Amino acid sequence: KTLQAMLTTVLQRFPVERVVLVADRGLLSLDNIDILTTLADQSGRKLEFILAVPTRRYGELLETFRDLAIDEAGLSEAAFAGHRLIVAHDPLRAAEQSEKRRARIAELEVMAERMVGKLDAQDAGQSDRGRRASDRGAYSRFTRAVAEAELTRFLRADFTADRFSWSLDEAAIAEAELFDGKLALLTNAPDLTPAEAVARYKALADIERGFRVLKSDIEIAPVHHRLPERIRAHALICFLALVLYRVMRMRLKAKGHTASPRTALDMLARIQRHRARIGERTVNGLSVTTPQQMELFDTLNLPKPV
Repeated sequence: KTLQAMLTTVLQRFPVERVVLVADRGLLSLDNIDILTTLADQSGRKLEFILAVPTRRYGELLETFRDLAIDEAGLSEAAFAGHRLIVAHDPLRAAEQSEKRRARIAELEVMAERMVGKLDAQDAGQSDRGRRASDRGAYSRFTRAVAEAELTRFLRADFTADRFSWSLDEAAIAEAELFDGKLALLTNAPDLTPAEAVARYKALADIERGFRVLKSDIEIAPVHHRLPERIRAHALICFLALVLYRVMRMRLKAKGHTASPRTALDMLARIQRHRARIGERTVNGLSVTTPQQMELFDTLNLPKPV
């Protein structure tokens, strides 16, 4: 209902001919898709969406992903829930995710093997100091460690066995690796290419980054004002600060500089101008600047202080 009310308000207040809603995984559900579809094409205007699909939540995507043909750009397109399903694949990220999962599973298996070795040695009369180990205790420690690692889909303790044992589900691991490095998007926009849809979704992260900057570096809140015009002025100043922040980031990125806007501002804030009076004489001077600070002025296309 909140989503529907929000979109209805946007359509009523703003005379735009086409609205494209871009949202992250938390917004997607089949009910939300139905709401968006119902609101589409109202008053002769277009309401379209690009939504990230929480792929592991939809088992029916498994066969679709198995049959995907990824092109040279790492993109593919299929159909899901009556809409376009666009998939972007990053092989490097996929390899990292798979290797990380395999490494965590291997660590847990080593832990389980050590517990088995301790139990076997104890049965053979080679008890260590301290509390005696038990199969029940091994089950408890192992299942807790697996749950904390969020790997219960792949490692399972065999509670029906007489002695502590576990099993590894290779099929579940293969299914998980099928989704590694993939971004799945659902859209009803007919004219967007897969690359355009992915670019628009990734721009969402840029917008969210702007909100984080407003809250942290620029500190838009709390607002210590009561009068509406002062509240608007405060918001305007913060917005202009965000624009300058974004310009700084664009210039730093364009020149290949590794510093972030926050780091650049901290470095430049160390430059100080001093004024000293000696009798009737006034002396002005600039603090000693570093090569890194001077490089930032060139990168940001700003005049150097003199």
